[in-house]
Order: sequence, then structure tokens, then C-alpha cells
Amino acid sequence: MRGSRALACALGAAVVTLAACAGGPVRPGTPAGGGTVRSIAPAAGGSKDHTREGPAAPVEGATPGGTITVHLPGAPGPDSLDPTAGWAVVGNAIQQALVSRSLTQYARDEEGSPVLVPDLATDLGSHNDDYTEWTFTIRDDATWQDGSPVTPEEVAFGICRSLDAQAFPAGPGTQYSRTYFAGASDYDGPYSGDDPGCEDYDAITVDGQDVTIEMERPFPDMDYWGAVMAMGPAPLGDAADPATYRQQPMATGPYLVESWSPAEELVLVRNEAWDAGSDPARHQYPHRWVFRFSQDQAMVDEMMLSGTSESRTSLATSLGPGRYTEASAALGERLVQQSSPCVTTLAPDYAEIDEIEVRKALAYAYPYEDVWIADGEVPGVTRDYASSVMPPGMDGRREFQVDGAQITYDPERSRELLAEAGHGDEPYPITMIYYELDRQAGAAQEQITTGLEEGGFEVRAIPVQESPYNTWLDPDDELNQQLNVRGVNLCPAWPSGAALLPALLGAGAVFNTAGFDEPEVDEEMDRLATLPLAEQPDAWGRLDEQVMTDYFPIIPTAYVNQLFVFGADIGNPTGDGSMGTPNYKDLYVVQ
Repeated sequence: MRGSRALACALGAAVVTLAACAGGPVRPGTPAGGGTVRSIAPAAGGSKDHTREGPAAPVEGATPGGTITVHLPGAPGPDSLDPTAGWAVVGNAIQQALVSRSLTQYARDEEGSPVLVPDLATDLGSHNDDYTEWTFTIRDDATWQDGSPVTPEEVAFGICRSLDAQAFPAGPGTQYSRTYFAGASDYDGPYSGDDPGCEDYDAITVDGQDVTIEMERPFPDMDYWGAVMAMGPAPLGDAADPATYRQQPMATGPYLVESWSPAEELVLVRNEAWDAGSDPARHQYPHRWVFRFSQDQAMVDEMMLSGTSESRTSLATSLGPGRYTEASAALGERLVQQSSPCVTTLAPDYAEIDEIEVRKALAYAYPYEDVWIADGEVPGVTRDYASSVMPPGMDGRREFQVDGAQITYDPERSRELLAEAGHGDEPYPITMIYYELDRQAGAAQEQITTGLEEGGFEVRAIPVQESPYNTWLDPDDELNQQLNVRGVNLCPAWPSGAALLPALLGAGAVFNTAGFDEPEVDEEMDRLATLPLAEQPDAWGRLDEQVMTDYFPIIPTAYVNQLFVFGADIGNPTGDGSMGTPNYKDLYVVQ
């Protein structure tokens, strides 16, 4: 899933459609300016519990009632509330935890690691011997917010919707459902074909309570893909028209949408039709949730650290770097450092910037820590240096350095590489965009521009007033066609290189904003997807090292951790390692 925040080109915020990377946490470093190095809540663990049943185990000491207010500095929030369109971490984390259910989901174990458990399905699905057919039995006690049952036909229709690349061009299904589901490449989707609807798509079938999906290729990770919101139900017919459903979707989770002002505020209230006994992982402790987007970081920091009455039942999804030492000393367990499966990247246009020396020069000219600080991050705490596409903790990841040692800001080395490529006489022109409505994104872009110019580049930075993703992900956009450097934050949709490398490096992939296109790499990614399950992690790790060493098509600019500040009356202050977000499912207000 792409990152949530529309940042400067290198991006700085995070989080997936759900998924996670398996294994341990991102390494904490020493924060700029000193301060305590805190332990990090684990990232995705990769374990599964096939038989988990509802209700979810109660959180010790939790009581119902109250309102939790979530302040999200610099994060404009979701572009759409339609579950099929959801692919940004901020919106997905909220909706998946509280509003919209899918085939499977993540719970949190006692150590803080995510565990894949059933959701609308009674288990994690069954498959044939070669993983080309999956069947999910839909539970019969889940309901919509009006009390009507969620039917297998509605689940099948919701999954079918994800194949419509015209209605949901940047939705997760465009990358994954259309890749894996049988015949999907020849199917326009329920809204874009000559005869709208899913009747002509026969790879998804319903038999009683069973929904069966046939695959174009082996898909052993379908149980993880089932935890994406797009793998959930939609009302049949016109009730889920994408033009209107994006404003107020029907809830299947413990909360429903009371109001939504895009980029400003989302208010959720209790869904009285939700049955806790049908849900193995969610709770319904607060009576109300208020999410406030695009908040000023300095104002939120001051409120949360001064202990005002408003702060007691609030939480903040980030903390300014200048307040980290103070917060670390004062807040104790209420300052939570959470790792995530996300990687932020700079994406030089592969066709326009076709020399590996120039791409490496960009990497050396990028002022990593200055950008992190300007963008409100804490070096060594919320951002750490990256070397590979696969993040720490992902099974199969290899420790390697493309240039022999960690690439850090070194403008002199950048100029040397440009000279080696024959560009030493004049500055190399770069055109990029940044989100001017976010003050921190503007400050980060200033640092990027300064660093690249010191490294021998000439930068044209164009301000935009909407998420850069709206430009980057539209190949027909006139502004996008002017760019030769883009970016993307990606949090893989399940804990595997199969969810990460094809999404960033596959020819034509939605999030391949670099336009990387090497047929041999595509062929190898297709081959790896057919390997026995036990052999895949190491194979994806080898491919990661090979592609980065031979082509260096994108520049990993950071591995992502998050800092969350919880008010004094927020119970169970914890993070969710599957997304690197607050653990919304298990929070409560101390009464």
C-alpha cells in the first residue's frame, strides 16, 4: 500500500493495505540531538491462527464509553472511503480496524506482533495443491450497519469490483487482483465493460456460503491478500456505485461513518448492528472516534506534551523531532515507537535517466537526515537509512550495500558520478513535484533541492495542491509527463517479497513510478511466484540484491518507524505492526 502522506518527492510518511512484513523490527538508532533510544514494538510477525473465533479476547481493564480524538499531523487522510479504492495507509488503518471487514484480518499477540486470523471467512481459506484455487466459507452472523446479513454474493461482488481498473485505477486490485485472478486481464470490471456487472466473470463463484476464486497463477499468499479491504463485500447493484459509495460506505465493522470532510475530519460512531461474537479481532470500546487530518505538528506537540484536558483522550500519530528528547523522558509508555513494513523511495524515470551513474549520483546528492528533520521525522528513530527494497524483518531479505557501503549524503561523490557519465560540464536537470499545502513537505523539498544542487543537479520543483500520487499514478497526466523524478512510499500488502518487488519494479505496475522496465526481471518475478513456498523468501531476497546492484532503478531513502503519543486517559497505548499505525482495534478511554 502506498504511504499516507503526500510528501515531498522522497516521501516521508507511511503505511499498507494491511499487510506486513514478517520478522523483527527496524533497528533503532540514536536520535539527532541525543535522547533515549526506545525499544520498538515488533513489526509484522508472519504467524497465523486459522481457527480464531469471536468475540475477541477482552483487553484487560477496558471499559466502554468516551470519545477518542486522533490528530494526524501532515496527513490529508483518505481520498475515498470506498473499501475497494482504499490503498493509503492512513485511511486503510482506520477503516480496516473500525469500519470495513474483509475475508481475513490481523490481530495482535501478547508480544505485539501481528497474527493473521479470520474475519468474514470462518477460517483462512482452503486451496488446491498448486494454490490456483482458493475457497473461503463466509460466516453467517456478520451484518451490515442496517442489520441485514452480509451474504457470500455480496462478498463475491466486492472482490469482483477490485478488478475494475477504470473505476479504481489506483486501487489495490489493479496491482494484485488483476495479476493473480484467472482471466482478469481480459475482464474490464463490473462498471467499465459493455455489460456492467460481474455475471460474465466466472473465476469468482458462489456455492452456498462458499466463495471460490480461480487463479491465473499459483497464489500461496491469498490468505494474506484476503486481509485487504478490497477483499470484502459491497452492496449489490447501484447501492455501491463508485461515484457515491466513496462518500459513505455501508459499515460491517464496529463503527460507521457519521460524517466526513475530506482532508479535514472523519467522525465514526458505534455500529449497533455489529455483533462482537462474529468478529475474532475487533473491539467496540469508545462510543465515538474523531480523526483530524492535516494538523499542524507544532500545535499538536504542544497540546499533547502540555497535558491539557483535550490531550487526555487524544492521540497523535507523529511527534516533531525537536520534542523527541522531552517526550521520551516525560511520557513513558505513552510514547510508542512502532516499526512498519514500509519503505520510502525516490524514483528516477528509468527511460529519461537511463545511466546508472546518474541514478547513483541522485542517491549521493539526497540529504537524507536534513529531509527527515524538515519533514518532522526523528533520524534513527522514525527514519533509518535504507539499502535494499525489502525492509528489515522481511523473510529472505539480504544484507547488502549497492556501492560497498551505506550510501549517505555525499555531494562530492555525486559530482564525480555525473562526470563519469559525461555530465560534468553543466548541472543535470531534474523536475519533480511537492505538496505545497503541507508546510513540512515544502520544508523537505527545500532540503532536497539544496542537496541535489550541491551534488551537481539543477532542480525544478513544482508545487501541487493535491496529493502527488494523483499525478504520479496517472501516466496520462500532462504534469506527470514533465517529471523525471518521482517517488512512492510502499507498504507491502502481505509479508513477502512477492508483494513488494513486483509492485515497485514490474513493468506497468501501478506503483512503479520510475517506469522501470526490464523483461528479464519481469520473467524472473513471474518464475519466483511459481516456486515452492519454502524457496520463495530466499529467491526474492536474491532478486532484490541483483536488481539493485545491476540496475539501481529506485533509491530507497528510508525504512519507516512511527512515533505515537497517547493521552493520559487512552487505555492500552499500543501500535499495530501490520501497518505501522496505532492499534485502533484495542484502544479504550479510561473511565
